[in-house]
Amino acid sequence: MNHVLCGLAANPALPSHLVDRLTAVADGDVASALAARADLTQAQALALASHGEDCAVQLARAGRPGAEHVDPVSHPDLALALLDEGVGDQRWARRLVADPSAARRARLAACPGLPSDVVRTLAVDPDVQVVAELALWSDVPDVVAGPVRHPHTAVRRAAAANEVTPPDLLAALLTGEGLPPARWCEVCEREAIPFVHERACPRLACALPPGARCDGSHGSAVHALRRAALDNPATPADAAARFAGHESALLRWSVARRPGLPAAVYERLAADPVPGVRADLAENAAVGEQVLRTLADARDIDVRRSLARNPSLPLDVLSDVAGTMKKGAAPLPRIAAATPAETARLARSPIPAVRLLVARRRDLPAEIRDALATDPDAAVVAAVASHPGLREAQLRAMLGLHGARVTAQVAANPDATPALLDELARQEPPARKALHAIARHRHATPAALFVCLSDERARRMAAGHPALAPSVITRLLADDDWQVAEAAAANPSLPAEAMAAHIL
Repeated sequence: MNHVLCGLAANPALPSHLVDRLTAVADGDVASALAARADLTQAQALALASHGEDCAVQLARAGRPGAEHVDPVSHPDLALALLDEGVGDQRWARRLVADPSAARRARLAACPGLPSDVVRTLAVDPDVQVVAELALWSDVPDVVAGPVRHPHTAVRRAAAANEVTPPDLLAALLTGEGLPPARWCEVCEREAIPFVHERACPRLACALPPGARCDGSHGSAVHALRRAALDNPATPADAAARFAGHESALLRWSVARRPGLPAAVYERLAADPVPGVRADLAENAAVGEQVLRTLADARDIDVRRSLARNPSLPLDVLSDVAGTMKKGAAPLPRIAAATPAETARLARSPIPAVRLLVARRRDLPAEIRDALATDPDAAVVAAVASHPGLREAQLRAMLGLHGARVTAQVAANPDATPALLDELARQEPPARKALHAIARHRHATPAALFVCLSDERARRMAAGHPALAPSVITRLLADDDWQVAEAAAANPSLPAEAMAAHIL
């Protein structure tokens, strides 16, 4: 891979004539970077579409080129990608449904709004994967109803994952009641049964997943089908509840995530021997308060952390588990949903971990934000230091009170002034994390960015900063670190002559 060319392909300042030159020599990675550009002409988009399926899909998702410029014979992958985006010509579908490539027919089956005659043809395709894609992605219940009874478990599993599958059929897929037995699975269609696939299979070309097994009852395939149905929110709650005591922890895990189950089911799962099941239950907003309080007594830290992320958690329980949260975590749903009165009360909590959770919110009223900015706990101040709206005097007061413990967060404040960033960049010993924040800060000066080049990680970010001196950017194209060279090549302040010199 030529990393300088990849960077140039992504450079928004690359002139159009150099885009043409780069397209002519682009490999897969460079073509992908070019396809992400917002300034491509129709001719450039068509030229890039010839670089392969991935590039064609990327272009289609960006709406380039228009359908009127596409020939499905010469650009079938691009035509499929446009159909998948719902902006293609439906006449293409009638041509592509007869494509000799099963992979292309499978991609067609996943497209929305297909003509009814095309859907009927895909539904009886000889390739199981084609029918499975139709079962998974069709938004017409009547279309999915047929695959529910398909003799292959892969097709049934796809229908089990589709939310438009009628609820009664999802219940039947989950329990097996009322459906004819499947005749094939991915194991018995390839191997003599009984067969259990080794987890460390020595066969290089083997496509079976580890642990796949079949003794005639399609064991692993039925298990995967049930997981798909349990994870489908359209599956009836009463059918899902029957699996709360299943011997498979993975199936119980799926049940624990579901809303709308009877309280007795959640109570049973709260005593599950597998911590992962209880952890997912703890994060389920549908679980009642009593179950949440029971889970709060758990010793397993993952259960308590999941509980803290539950948007329905009582605030007193949240205070009990606040100390389990990892440093730097995103604001918790319950904290984000707190009323103004609750937020004010939490911000005054005697527990620093609770005040820390509040400080992570980015929509705090100014008076609460300012109060937390003077908190005696450095972790709380560090969490609030990057909030927009803080004045330079407040940021300097934080540094004076807590020093290196908040330097990086102060440097990340969007309102930090160029003068303050310059001072933080010159600190001795260097504050490495602060340099990382300065290297991507919109107010960073050329002088501060030059200091950032002394740190390996900050160097990679500073190389792409448009405020860096053009002469320095040009030198960085030859840097030993490919990430630095690529970032420099993508820098819009790179001189045009330096761009042209690297595109042969």
